[in-house]
Amino acid sequence: MADKILVVEDDLNLLATLRYNLRKEGYDVVTAADGAEALEAARRQKPDLLILDVMLPKLSGLEVCRILRSEMPVPILMLTAKADETDKIIGLGIGADDYMTKPFSIRELMARIAAMLRRVKMMQQPAEDKDTHLKYHGIEIDTASHTVKIKGETADFNPKEFDLLKLFIKNKGLVLSREQILEKVWGYDYDGDTRTVDVHVRWLREKIEEDPQEPRLLLTVRGSGYKMEGN
Repeated sequence: MADKILVVEDDLNLLATLRYNLRKEGYDVVTAADGAEALEAARRQKPDLLILDVMLPKLSGLEVCRILRSEMPVPILMLTAKADETDKIIGLGIGADDYMTKPFSIRELMARIAAMLRRVKMMQQPAEDKDTHLKYHGIEIDTASHTVKIKGETADFNPKEFDLLKLFIKNKGLVLSREQILEKVWGYDYDGDTRTVDVHVRWLREKIEEDPQEPRLLLTVRGSGYKMEGN
């Protein structure tokens, strides 16, 4: 069965272009042209992936992202026409998995979609027994159920935060470059744009550090990347 993709875009020419190219790649495509319609379509169609424009009539893409992230685990790729990083950071902070700035390459978009769907399928595969439970400084990860507990309390982690935390804990004490993190967690290169890693690390620290401004667990290694303290 073909993966179902919901495309939400109020530029009807771009919407038609995306629908044509996605169908050519074999995807089942559903479309919406405003935020309210997007919510209705997502709830009714249960897509495997959502392509969501930031600037939409009736309800912004950021608000749609925030609402849907609380209702379903669908991977979300946001489109923004703004060079300003604010929309990107806000979008990522409320649960978007990736973003692209217009104008963008259709070929790159298809590569990112394929990578995101691969990651979802990998997460749905049963975890190996030895990887099922990870513990670190009061943090407990169950990779089979994709749940996290911090000091015994269940914590809410979006899919990318979960993958990042698992990666860092499994490689504690090792420095991971931003490029390595992108490859392991996102499944592809960002053509030199690694800022999304920094955004996700910042949000991860908000959840696991006592003082996110003075992290003691997830450390920045200047000029190299990040590492989880090995002790």
